Amino acid sequence: MPDQDETVLLHLNEAIATTRDKDQLFKVVTTKLRLIFPFDFIAINVFDSQLLHKRLFLRDYYGTDEAPPPPPGLDQFTPIAGSPIERLVADPRVQQFTPRQYLADYPNYAPFNKFEQLGVTHLTAVPLHTGGRLTGFLTLASRRTPHFTPADEKLLGKLGSLIAVAVANTLAYEEVARREQERTLQLNITNALLSIKQREPLFRAVAEELRRVVPFDYFGIRVQRAGRQEPFEGFAEFSHDEQNRQGPLLALNPQRRHGLGQLDTATMYQQMNELLEVPGLYASDEFRELARRYPLMRRVYDDYGTRAMLIAPIWQRADGAAVLILASPSPSGFRPEDLATVVALTPQIALALENLFAFEQIEELKAQVEQERTYLVDEINTSARFGADAGAFIGNSPALQLVERRIGLVAPTDTTVLISGETGTGKELVARELHNASPRHARPLIKLNCAALPASLIESELFGHEKGAFTGAVERRVGKFELANGGTIFLDEIGELPLDLQAKLLRVLQEREFERLGGTKVLHSDARVIAATNRVLADEVAAGRFRADLYYRLNVFPIELAPLRERRDDIEPLLRHFLQRLSKRLGKPVRQVRPADLAALQAYAWPGNIRELEHVLEQAIIVSQSTFLEFAGFAAAPSLPAGTIGSPHTSPAAATPLKTLKEQERDHILTALGRTGGRVSGAQGAAILLDINPKTLEARMKKLGIRRTVGVEA
Repeated sequence: MPDQDETVLLHLNEAIATTRDKDQLFKVVTTKLRLIFPFDFIAINVFDSQLLHKRLFLRDYYGTDEAPPPPPGLDQFTPIAGSPIERLVADPRVQQFTPRQYLADYPNYAPFNKFEQLGVTHLTAVPLHTGGRLTGFLTLASRRTPHFTPADEKLLGKLGSLIAVAVANTLAYEEVARREQERTLQLNITNALLSIKQREPLFRAVAEELRRVVPFDYFGIRVQRAGRQEPFEGFAEFSHDEQNRQGPLLALNPQRRHGLGQLDTATMYQQMNELLEVPGLYASDEFRELARRYPLMRRVYDDYGTRAMLIAPIWQRADGAAVLILASPSPSGFRPEDLATVVALTPQIALALENLFAFEQIEELKAQVEQERTYLVDEINTSARFGADAGAFIGNSPALQLVERRIGLVAPTDTTVLISGETGTGKELVARELHNASPRHARPLIKLNCAALPASLIESELFGHEKGAFTGAVERRVGKFELANGGTIFLDEIGELPLDLQAKLLRVLQEREFERLGGTKVLHSDARVIAATNRVLADEVAAGRFRADLYYRLNVFPIELAPLRERRDDIEPLLRHFLQRLSKRLGKPVRQVRPADLAALQAYAWPGNIRELEHVLEQAIIVSQSTFLEFAGFAAAPSLPAGTIGSPHTSPAAATPLKTLKEQERDHILTALGRTGGRVSGAQGAAILLDINPKTLEARMKKLGIRRTVGVEA
């Protein structure tokens, strides 16, 4: 029938050239083939380029009512090795055989077993070649014995070439359609990323768009973040029928462990790491095997009826991991193309996650900063005003009046102020008054004692640090200059600032910009700077311990606080003020001060200044039992003879000749060292007794020729 053969070939050529729809095309192909070669069943398998995997491309039955539906997963790529197809690949030619011939070597091959049940006795395999490369096989199955002549086999070879072209064209059309569908999906998801900023609406929109291309029952994004207790948190989870679900997929309900033993969720996820780190499609028997191996998968298999799962890692890095999971109750719910589609979307999903993390962190930081600001403002507002609390403005001495005038002049401006004076003269309280009297009083006053922290931590305190900037930096920290933005920053003991940080501070003062430790972003701060020191910074500059440019930048408007020994007229009003306040706080009656004791207090040098006066009075209030204050604990003061304080019969005129201020200070330090056994710093050190910074005390000792060993002079 040469004419009929040629006619069939022409019809097939025309159909291949003009038909784009797969179903319509292969309906024409099978109809024309049956005109020449009667058969009951036809199938086309296609191979990958390495000839390692096969996939059912077409299957159709004729003349039978018991034709079964395709087995689950049959249209997915499966290994060629271990199936009868490996023999055909090894010998790619037109050949005839019976299922029984192959079942001896492949007894578990389901399609051939089904042929046996349906009475199929003969198979004809036709190789499909495209461009000289084997791309698949056409299989014709029949219940009757076909009798093919050599001419028939030659015709089958020609038909195989035409069908191979048809298959190649159809696969190409499907790929083009799939890519167009992917582009549409990516565009829709990009639009969602640009327009939606909230977590749940965003990922619900992504899930809905993805479902148009890849049918699924469950969509989940699970994220692992460093420093979190949970192994993977459910960042986004949606199911097709959420009302009927028993809980979120891949999360354990303690009441429904079903024999999962004592394994916790973290252990279960750790066991599954190998699955979550690489893209994968698990269905049918393969998913059933996973359910046997992994307890968490068994829970998903048993409780949710999941029979296929698609896993696409979004990222794997040092600070955590993220993975997209799709699940389906159908063993054939996903195809390899679906995995490729989802993997192609992971960069966009990764960007969405990063953006959402950033938005959430910004909100957390805004809340944190607002809380800190509220706390600081409350702390300022609840602190009593200067004169009413510490008594720094109690008195009428010329020195104090000069300080008040200078505060009134500079407070309304943004000028940098340098407050100098001995320890205990009230430098911090002057800074408070400057801030409270300034236009910035509604914003916080941020304080930092440069001598109270190790040099390694001062930079972090001043400028903040990024997460991971150094060991122990487990989260981002806002620095003092950021907190003080719009307010005032008070840098106490500025003379103790290390030289390397002095340069960075100078940059903030000049440019009003800085960077967090470990960060690269330039930050700005509109903070007024008030500095204080008990050192003579001009001497520190001459000695090379303090930058001259920073000194001149700080010393724009100096305010010098006179020591209490130069304000002796203020001692009595200060004494009255402290007696009232401390007696009330300690729950003690307000006792009188003997005139002789008052005269002795006025004659004392007060190296600790106002703070020392307050502490002496507090001790006297505690120990006194009579009508008058008893200063017995103060009798050993070096500037007064023993018995002067607290004795009603001794007057200041009977005191020994006054020593110089330097001698008084030296004796006072020696007395303190004597009480502490020579210890300078620490909880039992002389610095605590004298209420002075240990470094400052050591500098004074060196200047006065006092060695650490008590009683041995330099």
